[in-house]
This record gives sequence, structure tokens and C-alpha cells, in this order.
Amino acid sequence: MISSNDLPQPTRGLDLSKLSRTLLRWSSRILVITVWVSAFLFGFYILAFYAAALYQGDMQRWNGVLPRLYESKTATATTGIGLHFAAGGIILILGSIQLLDSVRIRFPALHRWVGRLYIGACLLAAVGGLVFIALKGTIGGPVMSIGFGLYGLLMGWSALETYRHAIRRQLEQHRIWALRLYALAIGSWLYRMDYGFWLLLTDGLGHTRTFSGPFDQVMAFFFYIPNLLVVEAVSRAGAYRASTTLKLLTSSLLLLATVFLGVGTYYFTRYYWGPAILTWLGAA
Repeated sequence: MISSNDLPQPTRGLDLSKLSRTLLRWSSRILVITVWVSAFLFGFYILAFYAAALYQGDMQRWNGVLPRLYESKTATATTGIGLHFAAGGIILILGSIQLLDSVRIRFPALHRWVGRLYIGACLLAAVGGLVFIALKGTIGGPVMSIGFGLYGLLMGWSALETYRHAIRRQLEQHRIWALRLYALAIGSWLYRMDYGFWLLLTDGLGHTRTFSGPFDQVMAFFFYIPNLLVVEAVSRAGAYRASTTLKLLTSSLLLLATVFLGVGTYYFTRYYWGPAILTWLGAA
């Protein structure tokens, strides 16, 4: 006769493994939703702020964000950065749409066409930014130019790889490169959010008006490299053989990122993005 002691008993290790998978799945979903909402709002803000300045003939407003963005004597460079901003707003909105599984699964044709527009906008944003850097440089000097230039090159490369794997029907590689591309696309949004928090918490420690201070030099790379590392961590942690510890650590990282982005989105929308969007819509 078989007793209850002879039956397989659930172990703490198995329970912890199941918990880690559940936490990773839900922390990923919550972060994606937070990023989607915040990036979508910022995309509208970019279009509202820069497009409104162009429409109203008040291009000097661009320099309120970063000095020397607009100078009448450098028309080609200005065209490049204008293209970068216009395409940047579009890719944040379209990229957020591409993240929706409901669109990808239920409307595959729409997903493909939006994807083509998205890839094209990413390439335009990358080329526009690189043209500006090549012709004019950046206000922060060589370090900032290198950091931003590398960002543009990585975005262009990721856009091409995303498209290449899509047309070859290599869907897993396409998905990973698409995530990398989106991680780069949200870089301009995180750049402003990181600066906002830093100025609030430290009163601008390490930041100078010429964007050449220690914090500025770190930020020339920090606004996109950690994003790519998060994508790699999520991709590896999602693998079946990933350790429980790695999944738990990744979940903790994602939850911390969600809190950071949620708080930042609230304050930026209330004091910056929201008013600019409402003003734009009211004038439209």
C-alpha cells in the first residue's frame, strides 16, 4: 500500500522557481505598460513643442532645451536636427503601438505597415542626428559628440537588423532586435527624465551650462546603454534554463525601473508635457 510519504512532495525550490517566473512575467508587463504610456505622451510632447515652434516661426524656442540647436546660419544642420526631432516623436508613438500584442496578433497587416513606417522614422532620426553632429558637433564637446554619435549609429544598425530579420521571417531574432531598437528609441525620453530627476535631487551636481561637466559626460552614454542592458537581461532571464536567482534579480530591477518611470511620468506630464500638448491641441 502506498502511503502519502511515498508520493512526490512539492519542494521549496520548485515553488520559488514558479514564483520567479510569475514575478518576471508580471514585472515585465507592468514595465511595458508604464513605458508605453510615458513614451506615447512624450512623443506627442515632442511633436507639440518642436512642430508648434516651427509652425509659429519661433525656432529660438528649440534652444530652451539645448543651446545652439537652432542657428539661422547653419541651415543644413538645423534641417538635420529638425528631422531628428520630428522622426523621434513619430517613432515613440509608433513604437509604442508596435509593442501591443493585440495589434501584432489580431492585425498582422497593420503591424507590418506600421513597422515599415517605424523603421523608416528610426533611420531618419538616426541620419538627421548624425548629420547635425558631423556638421556642427554638440554643445558638450567631443565626449557628447561621441556618445550621441554612437547612439545614432546603434539606432540605424538596430533598425536595419529589425527589418532584415522580419523579411526573412526569423521572428525570434526580429523580436529581440525590435526590443533593442525600442530601447534606443526611448533614449531621448529617458535623457530628459534623468536630467529632471538629477536637477531636482542634487541641484545639478556635475552639470554645467555647456553640458561638459562630469554628470553631462556620463549622461552622453547613460541614456541608452542601460536600456540595452535591460533588454539583454530580460531576454536571457526569459530563457527556460535561466536561474531562479537571475529571474528574481531581473524582476526587482524591472519593478524599480517601473517606479522610477511612473513617478517621472507623473511630474513631467503635469508640469511640462501636458501643458505643451494641451496648448498645441488648443491652437490646432
